[in-house]
Amino acid sequence: MTLFLITFLLIYGGVHLYAFMKAKAALEFRAATGIFLALFMLVMGLAPLIVRALERAGLEFPARGAAHIGYTWMGMLFLFFSYSLAADVYRLFVYLGRMVFSRDLSGLSLSPRYAFFLPLVLSLLTSLYGYFEARDIRTERWMLKSPKIPQETGRLKIVQISDVHLGLIVREERLKRILRQVKAENPDILVSTGDLVDGQVCRLNGLEDLLKEFKPRYGKFAVTGNHEFFAGFENAKCFTENAGFTLLRGEGITVQGILNIAGVDDPSGKRYGLAKDISEKILLSGLPQEKFTLFLKHRPIVDKDAKGLFDLQLSGHIHKGQIFPFSIITWLYYPVNSGKLNLTDSAFLYVSRGAGTWGPPIRFLSPPEVAVIELVHGP
Repeated sequence: MTLFLITFLLIYGGVHLYAFMKAKAALEFRAATGIFLALFMLVMGLAPLIVRALERAGLEFPARGAAHIGYTWMGMLFLFFSYSLAADVYRLFVYLGRMVFSRDLSGLSLSPRYAFFLPLVLSLLTSLYGYFEARDIRTERWMLKSPKIPQETGRLKIVQISDVHLGLIVREERLKRILRQVKAENPDILVSTGDLVDGQVCRLNGLEDLLKEFKPRYGKFAVTGNHEFFAGFENAKCFTENAGFTLLRGEGITVQGILNIAGVDDPSGKRYGLAKDISEKILLSGLPQEKFTLFLKHRPIVDKDAKGLFDLQLSGHIHKGQIFPFSIITWLYYPVNSGKLNLTDSAFLYVSRGAGTWGPPIRFLSPPEVAVIELVHGP
């Protein structure tokens, strides 16, 4: 955790320095202005640590204010960095073109002022759009046929929520939006594939009641994500179970003789000595193989030894990057950023974009979702 924190601060500090130098080149401000801007950026750079400290001290209202300001700044800064980097690449190509072709291309170049203000305006406009996109929860649907679903069962509707991140920023209003869509589907089973909560969840008084009042026919099931462990596992576990979910931690059950549901802890729990470390192969092999097996796993990584032992793995975690172009980085690491992936003729992976936000209350080209999967008998 210490290494991650140091790495994060170095990268985040470097991005702040880059933005500071861009502003200095464009505005040519005096020393007093530079000192003020540097201090402001220092506070913003340390905002995640300040938020955490306020949270731990039980100062909820200041923590929420600091979270909204600090994380909104984080999103805007990331967008500014991305647009500004693109402008720098463009300026480099113009420069190389002038060198190679020995022609005056000054009409195509961007001055330092334009190279600062154009990304600044674009990042502000994108952040404003992204704030509303983060509130626009989509419903994603698909149907899966399997001979393992009993014919007499008819359609079995599963609704998946993931990465809600209930905490300082995602609160009652967002949860109600999510639950309105969930209830409208009238699912037989509701599953949460991790990161249901974030921050000091003991402060989320009343939110579990909104979840608890919804009772699907065959129940609610959940697994841990990395943020359940970051938030404080005992509080997260208490919240999830009080909300009416059966928390699956390296275990599986057969629901009403219809299908198997299994789930595993997120591996981040190993750092705290809290994750139940069990072989997925052993876990899934112990379930009735003639029944459809739904496997809940926070991270969209498929264990090669577990292939053929489940029919559908539901995952989340990556938010489809949440803010483009960060989705390019997540796409390089994970086999699928969002949506469905055929693993074999009869096994699938579905990755949710998540229903909430981590950090910045912004999404760009990655709208939140509630996934609806209908299982029906068929070849």
